[in-house]
Amino acid sequence: MTIKLIQCDALRPDRRAISRTLEDIADDLDSNLATEYTDILLAGSPVEIEVSFNTSSAFRALRKLDIEYELEE
Repeated sequence: MTIKLIQCDALRPDRRAISRTLEDIADDLDSNLATEYTDILLAGSPVEIEVSFNTSSAFRALRKLDIEYELEE
């Protein structure tokens, strides 16, 4: 399943927490790429990640970080 991360609505986003979460939930995403995706997301551009297992936990983690997302097919 592809998830498009649109924006982060947190007042003071925690870059490290977002990066770790992306690394944990996305398929084939290492820490360097997760950090790069975090920087892109916080700059205001959308990012797409692929999640193939435990999607409910992924959704919960994204909501906890105030990341707005939508499902792509």
